[in-house]
Amino acid sequence: MKRTVFFVSESTGITAETLGHSLLSQFDTIDFEQVYMPYINTEARAKALTQRMQEAADRDGVRPVVFATMLDNEIRAILEAGNCFYMELFEGFVEPLSAELAVPPSRKSGRSHAITKPSSYTKRIEAINFAMANDDGVRPDNFKRADVLLIGVSRAGKTPTCLYLAMHYGLCAANYPLTEEDFENGDVPQAVWDHRDKLFALTIDQQRLHLIREERRPGSDYASMARCNADIRQATAIYKRLQIPVLNTTAQSIEEISSHIIKGLRGKIGVHAHS
Repeated sequence: MKRTVFFVSESTGITAETLGHSLLSQFDTIDFEQVYMPYINTEARAKALTQRMQEAADRDGVRPVVFATMLDNEIRAILEAGNCFYMELFEGFVEPLSAELAVPPSRKSGRSHAITKPSSYTKRIEAINFAMANDDGVRPDNFKRADVLLIGVSRAGKTPTCLYLAMHYGLCAANYPLTEEDFENGDVPQAVWDHRDKLFALTIDQQRLHLIREERRPGSDYASMARCNADIRQATAIYKRLQIPVLNTTAQSIEEISSHIIKGLRGKIGVHAHS
């Protein structure tokens, strides 16, 4: 089954996209064609969007789904009148919360991403820059500045996890890729050993690793099942030598992996993530 989904907002649409994706993830048997429509902040744009909705309905044979964060009632009414299944993501929360707080909502767009804590924002930007500058073990001398250090075979998910930890938790995350030299030695450099207290290993199923590497270098030895199996086997031996936590990225999302790392850090060295 195929359905067209519109993520609509009078601002950036980040909230509609994030919440909408979370809901759609529960329906993995459907092929969703996703359309992003930020800044629908005039009646003319709303009317033009309803035409696109109708085109999608005619093409798919079923009305599209619309996830929206639309605080302007007039624009919202135009969209709701279109041929779509409309879900206003703020509707079930703003009014009950307003009643509880005894304060009316501001109904200003873009407020969910306002910088309310400049120090926290600055910390996250610095952490993102750190993660990008210390990817793939390019600066072992900076491991001492990292809040967390990830190791793993190539394409196990180290880089995206580091960036997620930086963006969402403000943690300075570095990573070290296991190389052929490490496998030959059966060990990692002293620079990694020196920071074992903040070290986490990422592993992955060999079949999944094969598919990921095959997309990057089709038909190569690097992507072969034999190479993937050998890399994982030798990496596992190194993890046991280091006696560090091992997290499997095969079936877990970056969010799940990151939450395990945060929990592990708090238990090991008392690092407090910046929320």
